[in-house]
Amino acid sequence: MSKTADAVAELVAPIIDSLGMELVEVDFSKTRQGDALTVFIDKEGGVSLDDCEAVHNAIDAPLDDLDPTDGKPYTLNVSSPGLDRPYKTARDYEKHIGTASEVSLFAPLEKLGKKFVAILENYDAESGDVTLDAAGKKITINKKDIALIREHIEF
Repeated sequence: MSKTADAVAELVAPIIDSLGMELVEVDFSKTRQGDALTVFIDKEGGVSLDDCEAVHNAIDAPLDDLDPTDGKPYTLNVSSPGLDRPYKTARDYEKHIGTASEVSLFAPLEKLGKKFVAILENYDAESGDVTLDAAGKKITINKKDIALIREHIEF
């Protein structure tokens, strides 16, 4: 994350928590339309438009006080990260235990390659170790070696 995103995350996380939701990520990006600050939230059962509006209203004034862009205009967006989002937080991993997950690695594993589907069996937040069942073979990979992991969606 950028310094701006880090400062915003630190400010808004407790506000979002107080609304019964979780801060997943803050993204600060420059677009052709100008700077955009996007706050991704989640909660059990999914996020509604009303949830996004409630968070937007709750963080708008504190963000004005923080002035994360040093007076430059920006667009504030509050969004659900979506069904196909990568696992990022310890909570993401924990709630997907037992779930088929798409895994992409930075370097290939013997017999599995760089991309495969496996059942997420365990996540150790302290060590960053992710335990997977890939076609009956249990493997443990450190989170830093995983390029992308997200829920496997069958169509």
